[in-house]
Amino acid sequence: MMQVKRKILIFSISLVFVFLLSSCSILGKQVEVRSVPDTRQAPQNSSSAKRFKESASEGPTAVESAIELSKKYAQLSEEATGLRLKNQDLVAENRRLKDEAGVLETRLQQTQKELTEANELLREMLIELNNWKTDVIGFREEMRSAEKAQLEALLKILKVLGGEVKTEPAQEGDAAPTAASANEPARR
Repeated sequence: MMQVKRKILIFSISLVFVFLLSSCSILGKQVEVRSVPDTRQAPQNSSSAKRFKESASEGPTAVESAIELSKKYAQLSEEATGLRLKNQDLVAENRRLKDEAGVLETRLQQTQKELTEANELLREMLIELNNWKTDVIGFREEMRSAEKAQLEALLKILKVLGGEVKTEPAQEGDAAPTAASANEPARR
């Protein structure tokens, strides 16, 4: 940045020096102007003299133009340097984001794999749970059958021992008939 400013400064100083030398050499030479007493050319000479004086005073001099151009060059050089730095920052950020995206992509793939495995495990657990429920329901039916068989055996034992057994119809909550007179002595 400092080198660019130094080059611009040296360039503008050298331009000013060159223009000053060229203007001094032109001014150093004396131009001889003859005045002609011709009346026809007098109006032309005055208008041409005005024309040259107006053009010289209207526009900027070469030195001013050179200074202005060197200022614009310096400004554009600074802008270019700023844009280069911004571009380098953007390139660095782009690299960082690409690296981060790569890491995140691998993590995403790992997470998807774990999720698939977890789904498979849940399916297996659901199947085992359903099997367990059917086993429990089947065991419950076996228990009812076993209790019914025990009550029937108990009734047979009571009859053999001579007890009077009254059987009532089974209700929804009861699975087997009840013995009403189990404590009575046996009659034979």
